[in-house]
Amino acid sequence: METRALSVVVAEDSAILRDGLVALLARREHEAAGVADGDALVRAITAGAGEGGAGLPDVVVADIRMPPSFTDEGLRAVLALRERWPGLPVLLFSQYIETAYAARLLESGPRGVGYLLKDRVADVSDFLDALARVAAGQTVLDPEVVRQLLGAAGPADAGLARLTPRERDVLELMAQGRSNAAIADTLYLSAGAVEKNVAAIFTKLDLQADAADNRRVLAVLRYLGAPGC
Repeated sequence: METRALSVVVAEDSAILRDGLVALLARREHEAAGVADGDALVRAITAGAGEGGAGLPDVVVADIRMPPSFTDEGLRAVLALRERWPGLPVLLFSQYIETAYAARLLESGPRGVGYLLKDRVADVSDFLDALARVAAGQTVLDPEVVRQLLGAAGPADAGLARLTPRERDVLELMAQGRSNAAIADTLYLSAGAVEKNVAAIFTKLDLQADAADNRRVLAVLRYLGAPGC
């Protein structure tokens, strides 16, 4: 996904990884800064936000477990920031799968959120693409996070039960943050076939066209079994 230069704040307690990500982003002509813990992240974002949030970064990249307790400091920091500035794009970048934490992030507002696993990002371009998608307001989840969220979600609702196997394949790829073009390439379908499957998914899940809602995100949340759907 082509993107403009982004402003990024990286919250990561590992100095090597933090400095490495900042340097990587700078080489791609993005503006990046790093902080070492959740409290520092909140202070940095708050100080830079300015009048009406005009100085907010395009996206925040945050580890979940950071000092002092190494439990959920990073998550609590980004949730606090999104409560103050709804829609602030956030990409959790963690070594661990925390399904409860992923669900809490999605509950904070599904637009502009991501969750990637450090050990499963095999290519720099994949990370940069995910970053651009989250900054653009999309939802990007590692497939393993999706799988475990599904395992924790319990039985599917009636709408999901009406989906055909092909429609479920399309919806799973939507949940991974894939565009229609990427879904077509993955499933060897035409663009028109993907559009028809997406339209059928919206119909079977009773998601009516509404300018106030993103039906794609709502469909993904239904698929993940997120609370509130």
